[in-house]
Amino acid sequence: MGKFPRESSRRDSVELGEKALDARAEAVGESGGGINGFGFADNVGERELRCGVEEKRQGEKTETLAPRVTKGGEFSFVFTGGAADSLEMVAHSPHAALRRLFDDVGTVDAIGIEERVAKYGTRSIKKAAKLRGLKLAASMVDLTTLEGKDTPGKVASLCQKALCPHDPELGVPQVAAVCVYPAMVKHARKALGSDTVVRVASVATAFPSGQAPLKTRLAEVKAAVADGADEIDMVINRGAFLSGEFGVMQDEIRAVVEACGQATLKVILEVSELETYDNIRAASFLAMRVIREGDFIKTSTGKTSLNATLGNNQVMIEAIRDYYLDTGISIAMKPAGGIRTAKQALTFLIAIKETLGDAWLNHSRYRFGASALLNDLIRQIEKEKTGAYQAPYYFSEATESY
Repeated sequence: MGKFPRESSRRDSVELGEKALDARAEAVGESGGGINGFGFADNVGERELRCGVEEKRQGEKTETLAPRVTKGGEFSFVFTGGAADSLEMVAHSPHAALRRLFDDVGTVDAIGIEERVAKYGTRSIKKAAKLRGLKLAASMVDLTTLEGKDTPGKVASLCQKALCPHDPELGVPQVAAVCVYPAMVKHARKALGSDTVVRVASVATAFPSGQAPLKTRLAEVKAAVADGADEIDMVINRGAFLSGEFGVMQDEIRAVVEACGQATLKVILEVSELETYDNIRAASFLAMRVIREGDFIKTSTGKTSLNATLGNNQVMIEAIRDYYLDTGISIAMKPAGGIRTAKQALTFLIAIKETLGDAWLNHSRYRFGASALLNDLIRQIEKEKTGAYQAPYYFSEATESY
């Protein structure tokens, strides 16, 4: 018959078992738990210990995160690493910033805008009223050439067209301005002379993208003004606006205002890149708050697929109206690009009259950025005078850009 093990033998077995368990626990601690550090399924105590440590660590992270979020403001998100006081990233939400701006300036009823502008096309203008409207539109044109192939000779020809659009007997008024690149300003100034109401306008600030250092953009503005520019057309920092960096956008506009000196400033929003009516209205207000009375806001560069439309024009002139009613400061307006026919121009003038009133029906407060438009206006004026349309080649060409 077998014998029971001695007491000392049993004690040795227990000691050996405890040592094995200690070795197993030590291995788990070093590896993070089992194969690939996931732990042993039956090692419940060890898993509970690790979970407790992780919960404590998460609690420390939460305690570290909360005061930073409060300090950062409602639009800030703070992420911390392993160390409680290590700040890894701070990001601002552009959507939250835009919503806050929309609450300030109001949003746009897009359907209402489209319905309203559709009705402008139903207005009927005949005879003497139409003739006055055509001549008024001609006096508001910024005759423009913005091409890489522009030459001093082409600019001089454009200036002659601006000074005398057609036969003087037809009574077509001179245009408001000639708009060129900064390098062509001195040639336009020479061709127009100093004794004329036609102004020299220059695009600047790294037109059309605006993607250049601010120092470079300001130098371009100052150079254009020094060469004789009466007006500067700048582009806003669309990236800053869409990122919610409204202060950056406004500070840059302020800097350009200062660089302009006595020259009039036109602030181009580039509506196609702002994408929504709400954004267009918000950008309009941001610009108007830092420019001077008599300065302009402008729809487009004319270099994108979508330029001036009755819809975005309406959003901007309603913003001008609301800003004027709130502050008493009158801001001018310039739709640019895509306006090529006299019928389009008359419809835009109807929108101005019905939204802003007669005070904006002059070239000091409203402009058309165009070139092809002028010949169609002259053609329609000729038809009102003679009763017959003339062939397109009957009129001198200014330029086919814009």
